Amino acid sequence: MLLVASALVLAGLAPSTANSQIPGLEPEKDWDLNGYVKYMATGTLPDTGSNGLDHLIHQRFNFEYRFNEQLRFNAGMRNRLLFGDTAELPGYGDLIAIDTGYVDLSKNWLDNKGVVGNSQFDRLYVNWQHDDWLVRGGRFRINWAMATLWNPNDIFNSYSIYDFDYEERSGSDAVMVSRKLGFASSVDVVVNPRSDSDLNSYAGRYLFNHNGWDYQLLVGKSLLDNVVGAGFAGDIEGAGVRGEFSWFEPDKDEWQGQSLVHTAVATLETDYSFGGERNWMARGAVLYISNPQDPQNAIAFLNLPLTARTLSFTRWTSYIDTSLDITPLNRLTLSASYYDDGSYFVGASNSYSLADDWQLLGVIQRFDGSGNSLFGETASTLLFAQIRWNF
Repeated sequence: MLLVASALVLAGLAPSTANSQIPGLEPEKDWDLNGYVKYMATGTLPDTGSNGLDHLIHQRFNFEYRFNEQLRFNAGMRNRLLFGDTAELPGYGDLIAIDTGYVDLSKNWLDNKGVVGNSQFDRLYVNWQHDDWLVRGGRFRINWAMATLWNPNDIFNSYSIYDFDYEERSGSDAVMVSRKLGFASSVDVVVNPRSDSDLNSYAGRYLFNHNGWDYQLLVGKSLLDNVVGAGFAGDIEGAGVRGEFSWFEPDKDEWQGQSLVHTAVATLETDYSFGGERNWMARGAVLYISNPQDPQNAIAFLNLPLTARTLSFTRWTSYIDTSLDITPLNRLTLSASYYDDGSYFVGASNSYSLADDWQLLGVIQRFDGSGNSLFGETASTLLFAQIRWNF
């Protein structure tokens, strides 16, 4: 019922235009509504312990209403039905319902006997734009990334590189004011309040271009840290080169009984497209964290929300991937990452276009390592099969 009610609410916000129709031309709508429905089966095969099978039905609405050329309203809602072995674990429903925003926009409408149903608004904002000014308020994604894999500058919306099923990424409850200053140049100011005022975040960014390279500088407060950072992106001899650096300095000595320490987080990455019939592409990246935090176990690291200072659990982390078109409709990607405690990840994904609005995806992920490494302690293989319909 909640899914139907959500659709009716969104549809009710979208009246058709009253403009008379020009013969032969369809009038432009004031609104758009699209989304997708996905089903994914997940097989978990740990080296020790019993295997598990989980199911996820994931449906999404993306809605936009344009009041005029300057003002618009956007809403994005994800509805999920999860069932299987993992959903039977105590407290799993509470984990799915977590919403870290200033306003709790996540609700479990079902949590019973290994079946969890959840709905969440991860986009809900008003956008005003006039000439060189932009003002946005509500829940939206703040993307300050220059690199494509790890993002020390993305202090509002960090994410796990292994979470391929949530391509939209989470949003933040914030107010943003931006002003363009010229070609590829702007100033952005963001205020991101939290229900716990100690975790309030705010920052400013200056973005500019010099000799064909993009640069950015940022300063502000991210959760419990004061932060300064910088990033760049360009190309050398056809290879893309990007990097980011952030310094996190705690504004207090401890929080909730945990000692807080400063840390530097930096990444450097490159990619190159070889083109040709198979459209080969390769990418490599390295991540450095001067004082990494201990996540205690692999499950916590892979499932709990990350921040820009907890992108990894070791000082050095490296990553490579390569991808190619097997056919024009079928693309294969192979990837691997290595952590300097001896943990490693290898993965493969294959996406296939079944039709214009249908896609099939298969993914294999292997987490392993030396006996005393984080991944090695709970080595496992994950198998994913997903089918998706866009509307």
